[in-house]
Amino acid sequence: MLREGGLARRPGETKAAGDYVTQTDLSSEAAILEVLAREAPGVAVLAEEAGGARADTMWAVDPLDGTTNFMRGFPVVGVSVALVRSGTPELGVVIAPWLGLEFAVQRGRGATLNGERLPTLSPVDPARAVVSTGFPFRRKHRLPEYNSVFTGAFERFEDLRRPGAACLDLAWTSTGTFDGFFELGMGTWDIAGGAALVLEVGGRVTDWSGGSAWIESGDVLAAAPAVHEVLLELAREAPEG
Repeated sequence: MLREGGLARRPGETKAAGDYVTQTDLSSEAAILEVLAREAPGVAVLAEEAGGARADTMWAVDPLDGTTNFMRGFPVVGVSVALVRSGTPELGVVIAPWLGLEFAVQRGRGATLNGERLPTLSPVDPARAVVSTGFPFRRKHRLPEYNSVFTGAFERFEDLRRPGAACLDLAWTSTGTFDGFFELGMGTWDIAGGAALVLEVGGRVTDWSGGSAWIESGDVLAAAPAVHEVLLELAREAPEG
C-alpha cells in the first residue's frame, strides 16, 4: 500500500505529543502481520500499533517509521521488519518506498541495497564523520543526558543530521552515508532491522553504557568502530536522565 500514489500531506490521529498514527500505519501493519501469520506461523510478533508480547524469538514490525514526515509530505519514511532471537536481530528488511530503497540483511550472509551487496564499512576519521540522530521527544525528561551527547557530538564530528526515521538512519549508517547514529528511548521495532544492517557490515551497536540492552531500552549508539568509540565516550560522560 505504501507504494501507491504520491506523497502528500495526510491526516493522522495523535497518540501523544508529537506521536501520530495514520490509516496508512494501520493498513501497512495489517498487511505485514497477514504475511507473517501465513509464512511464519507461531512466531511471536511485537508491532508498533498492534503491540504484542516480547519473546526469545519474535518479529519486530514498524509499519511506517517517520509518520510525522509522512503526514507533512517529507519522503524520509520507512518500513522495517526484523526477526530478533535472544536479543539479537537475525534478519531484516528496511524499505524507503518513496526513495526507491530496499535494504535486506541476514546475519552472517551479508546485507544488500536494492539487491547489491553492501561492503564492509571503511575506516572513518571521527573528525570527518557525519552522524545522524533523533530527538527524544517522547522522553523530554532525558534532555540533559541527550543534550550532553548532542553537544559533544557537534564538537567532535564534522556535522550532524536529523532525518526523522530511525530505521533509515541506521540503514544509511550501514552504507556509509552516515557514519553513525544515536538516539534515546525508541521502540524495538524502530531499530531492530536497521541495527542488523549495521552489525552485518562491521559496525558496532550498543546501548549508551556500551552494553547489549539496546534492543529493549531503545537507547542506541550505532556507528563505524572509531565513531562508535567517540559516541560511547560522550554517552558515558553524560548526566543520567
